[in-house]
Amino acid sequence: MPSMSVATSAILASAVVLAPPSITAQPPSDIRLGAAEAASLQTPVQAPSSATGARQAAYAEAAHAFGVPESVLLGVSYMQSRWDVNAGEPSTSGGYGPMHLIDLKTARLTIGAGTGNHHDDNEEDPRGDDTRPLPPRHHEAPGDAPPEPRTLMRASELTGITPERLRSDPAANIRGGAALLSETQRALGKPADDDPSDWYDAVARYSGEPTGGTAFADEVFAMIRSGMTRTTDDGHPLRLGAHPALTAPAASRGSRPSADSGPRASADRGPRASSSPPRPRRTAGDSDRGQRRTAKADRKRAKRAHAGARAGRGRTPKWRNTQRFDEGRPARVSMRDTPSRSAPRGSAPGVRDGGARDGGASRKRTDMRAECPESLACEWMPAAYKRLKKGGYGNHDRMAQRRPIDYIVIHDTEGSYRGVPSMVSNPSYVSWHYTIRSEDGHVAQHVRTNDIAWHAGNWDINSRSIGIEHEGYLAHGGTWYTEAMYRSSAKLVKYLAEEHDIPLDRAHILGHDNIPGITPEHVRGMHVDPGPYWDWARFFDLLDSPITGSGPEEGESVVIRPDFDRHRVKYTGCTRKEPGKRCKSQGSASVWLHTQPSHDAPLVQDIGKHAGGKSTHSVYDHAARASTGQRYAKADRQGDWTAIWYLNQKAWFYNPENAPTALPAGGPLVTPRAGLRTVRLYGRAYPEADAYPRGIEPIKLVPLQYTLRAGQRYALGHTLRSIYTHAKSFNPRDHIIIRGKLLYHQIQFGHRVMFVKADDVEILQD
Repeated sequence: MPSMSVATSAILASAVVLAPPSITAQPPSDIRLGAAEAASLQTPVQAPSSATGARQAAYAEAAHAFGVPESVLLGVSYMQSRWDVNAGEPSTSGGYGPMHLIDLKTARLTIGAGTGNHHDDNEEDPRGDDTRPLPPRHHEAPGDAPPEPRTLMRASELTGITPERLRSDPAANIRGGAALLSETQRALGKPADDDPSDWYDAVARYSGEPTGGTAFADEVFAMIRSGMTRTTDDGHPLRLGAHPALTAPAASRGSRPSADSGPRASADRGPRASSSPPRPRRTAGDSDRGQRRTAKADRKRAKRAHAGARAGRGRTPKWRNTQRFDEGRPARVSMRDTPSRSAPRGSAPGVRDGGARDGGASRKRTDMRAECPESLACEWMPAAYKRLKKGGYGNHDRMAQRRPIDYIVIHDTEGSYRGVPSMVSNPSYVSWHYTIRSEDGHVAQHVRTNDIAWHAGNWDINSRSIGIEHEGYLAHGGTWYTEAMYRSSAKLVKYLAEEHDIPLDRAHILGHDNIPGITPEHVRGMHVDPGPYWDWARFFDLLDSPITGSGPEEGESVVIRPDFDRHRVKYTGCTRKEPGKRCKSQGSASVWLHTQPSHDAPLVQDIGKHAGGKSTHSVYDHAARASTGQRYAKADRQGDWTAIWYLNQKAWFYNPENAPTALPAGGPLVTPRAGLRTVRLYGRAYPEADAYPRGIEPIKLVPLQYTLRAGQRYALGHTLRSIYTHAKSFNPRDHIIIRGKLLYHQIQFGHRVMFVKADDVEILQD
C-alpha cells in the first residue's frame, strides 16, 4: 500500500465509523475495507454520539472512559466474537458477549464441566483397526489442571457492574472488556495513551496466554491495519476504520514476552488484581503514531513462514483459491508411489525432526519445534510414545518412512482445553496431531504430521490424514466458536494443505462426522463432531477457498451452502437430560433431507445409523442431513425444493430461489458400470490380496451395508490408490506401507464419504 502522511494516518485512526442511516434486518457480513474506502473515512469522530448508532457508541464510550484506543477495543472484540452477542450464550470456552468475558462457573451450567474428551464414550475405536482393537478407555480429569479463567468476575470488580449484566448486556460487556485492557496496560507499566501500537502487550495478555498471546495480538493488529465493517447478529452495523500505517512493536516480530514480564492474563487469567480500578479517562480519539510499514515489508515477513526440518526456513505457501466445483474438472487422483510431498520441505529422504533419523523408536527426538506457520507461534506438547503391558504401546504410530497424506480431519474436543495435556501424555489413551484453544486460538502440536495419530475411528483414514481437535462442544447449550479459533485453524490448515498438497475442498477437508465406518458393525458408533454448528462457510472463507457455485444453473450437481447466520432450523437434544427438547435457535451449516418435497414429510433413513428405524431431529443424528460444502448429484426439482441422490434415495431439501440453501456446481459423477444393477461400497480403500508381501495376512475387503444402484449418480471427489499401513510394532522400522493396484473413487454417498472400486463404475462429466 502506498505510504501516507502522519496526519492522514492520524485522521484514519480516529475515523472509526460512519454510521448508516438505519439498521436493517440482514445477516452478519464481514467486509475488509479497501484502500479507497479507508481513505474516504476522513471525518474524525470527536466524541461518541447517538448518531453513530447505539452499539458503535458503546465501544466509543467505553474506550474514552478507560483510556483505551477505540481501534484496539474494536479489534480485540472482533477477534473474540466478530462483535456478535450470541444471545448471551457462552462460547465453547465459557466466554460471554462481544468481549468474550470468561465465566466458566456459570457457563458450566450450560456446557458442562468436562475436562475429558468424547473419545471416552467407547462407541468408536479411534484407532479404527479391527486387527488390533483398542481396549475400553476412560480418562480421569486431571487434579492439577491449570487455574480457571475468571475475566468476567474481574471485570465486575473493576466496573461495579453485576456479573449477570456483564453476561447479558452488550454495552456493559464492552465496558468490562475495556476495563480489563486498561488494567493490564497499567500493570505492564505502560501509558494509557492514544497510540494503538503501545497496547500490543496488553492485547496479547487479554487473549489468555500466560506469556502473552503474540499470535492473537498479531491478528488483532492486522485487523486494525486493514479495517473491517460488519452487521452483528443482533442487527447493529459496526465499522473499524483502517490504520494502514500501524506498526506493532518488536514482540510481534519474534521477541516474545516472558512469563514474568507482566500480569498473568491466562488461566487465573484475569489480569493481576490491582488495589484500585482503572480511573476513567476521556480522550479525543485514537491516533496512530506507529512507523509506516510498506506492503513490500509485509511480504518479506510473510516469507519467513514455517521453518523447514533442517534449515529453519520455508517458501511462501501458494494457497489455492478454488473449491474444485469447476465444470468438467476431473477428480484429483492420489497415486503416490513415492509420497515425497508428505514430508516437511527441506527434509532429506529418511531424515526428519532437524536431522534425527526415525529408524528407532527408542532414539529421543530433540527437535522441539512445532510444524506450524511462524505467525501462529505454536507450542510443542508431545503425545506419549511408550511400551505398555502385553506387547502394547501408545498412543500413536511413529513412521520411519514418509506416508501419503490426503486429508485433514476437523474435530471438536467435547471437553475443555484444560484436560488436553494429561490426555495426550497418557500412553494408553488416544491421540491427534493438533489442538486449538478457543479463547485465544493458541495451537499445540502433539504428534508429528508424518506419524499416524489415532483419532478418526478408521485406520485407513488415520493413515492418510492429519487430525485437528478444536476446544468446544457439538451442541451443549448451543455454544459458539471464537473468531480467534477459526482464524488459527484456517492458518494451520492452509499451511498443512500446502505442505502436503491437499486440495482445499470438502472432499479433503473432512469433519469427523464425514468419516465412514470401517465395516457394517462400526457404522452406527462413528462420531458426529463437529456437527451443524461448525460454520464451514466461514472456515473456507478464511482458507481463501470460498464455497461458491461454479456449474450451470441446470447442471447435474449442487453444493450445499445455506446462509449460516440466517439458516435456523430445528434441532433437539442439546440438553442431554431432555433429549426431546428443542435446541435454542442459532445458525446452522446443515439442511434437513425429506422423503418428499414437504416440511411435513418424514426424514430420509440411514440403514447403517438406525438399522431400519426412523431418523430424528437430534443434533447428534446426521442420518438425514447434508452439510455446507458437500457436493451431491441433483435428482429432481419441484418448486422451492431440490432433490439429491443420498443413500439410495431421492432426498428433498428446501431450497427457495430467494434464499437458496444450495448452489449449482459442476464436477464428475459416478454411476454403476453398464450391466451392474448394484455396486458395493467400502469404508476403507485397501489393496487387493495379491499386494500383501509374504508373512502379512491380507485384510479382507469387507463391504458396508450400502450399495450404489443403477440409475443413480453420486459426486466424485477424490480418486486414490489403495494402500494399507501395516503397523503392529513399537519399532517404526517394522511398519510397512503396502500399495496395491486397486483404484478407488471417493464419493459423497450420504453425510459420510464412502469408497467404490473404480472398475465398478463409470465417470460422468457434469
